[in-house]
Amino acid sequence: MEKYSWQILRKSLQECIKTYSLYNAHLLSLFQITEKMVAFLGMGLLGANFVRAMIRKGVQVQVWNRTASKATALEADGAKPFAEVADAVRGADVIHIVVKDDAAVNEVLANASAGFKPGAIIIDHTTTSAEGAIQRTKDWKARGFTYLHAPVFMGPQNALESTGYMLVSGDQEVIKKLEPALSQMTGKVINFGPEEGRAAGMKLIGNLFLVSFTAGIADTLSLAKALNIPLGDISTLFDSWNPAAMLPARLKRVSSGKYDQPSWELNMARKDTGLFMEAAAKGGTHLAVIPAIAKEMDRWIEKGHGNDDWTVIGKDAVS
Repeated sequence: MEKYSWQILRKSLQECIKTYSLYNAHLLSLFQITEKMVAFLGMGLLGANFVRAMIRKGVQVQVWNRTASKATALEADGAKPFAEVADAVRGADVIHIVVKDDAAVNEVLANASAGFKPGAIIIDHTTTSAEGAIQRTKDWKARGFTYLHAPVFMGPQNALESTGYMLVSGDQEVIKKLEPALSQMTGKVINFGPEEGRAAGMKLIGNLFLVSFTAGIADTLSLAKALNIPLGDISTLFDSWNPAAMLPARLKRVSSGKYDQPSWELNMARKDTGLFMEAAAKGGTHLAVIPAIAKEMDRWIEKGHGNDDWTVIGKDAVS
């Protein structure tokens, strides 16, 4: 009985130590954020809510935006706005930026650089090209600054609530140093390894999927309109049947390179695709992406793959 009681006590002590360690790690990460002066460049919907969330955590944030009124609007939240970007970064240990594209990042950072503190860290959340992220990492390192590209799958509400996903790649020592602070900005930091630009590439892949997915939804609704099917019936269908659950298996099927044991022959998929287009044409609605997919199916049928699984249309992408 005494042995049993000691085992329970020991287990309880181990759990307490584990909980205390996690709590200390959390406090340390918060301290690492709040002890540093932070600048944030770009007060769009995402940037503005990142700043609000930082301020709520006790971070001092200096802000700038090309349209000055967007920066000054955050003064009510506790941010310190600046009209000149070089002044906004002056004294900052960490400089976050989220603007439109590669050109905007390059222009803003070039204009801000006169105010950079020696050894300042630049964290770029902008969706950019992989080549641009790689070049900026190299260029700013040569000038004595750390540049980390950390694009996000986060909307404005995610930025405010510190949820969603942030992507990083590159120098693992840099990431190890910055990850505690980045983790406080998002729900999960996904590290894609030591290759510079990989995070940028993954963000583009994710966004391509979102664009394709949304265009597919638009075509689905256009077909429903042509067939006089109400939105409620579409919701009923997808409440019961969830095509998203097929994604892992479909990705595996497309990337396997094996299409000779079909679950849906390409010829049959093309027949159905023709029915989509005919119904839309009769109903006077426009399909944005299905006609292009039909042409791709035709190309593979002409090459002799009509009896293969319809996922063969992705063969060139994985071979």
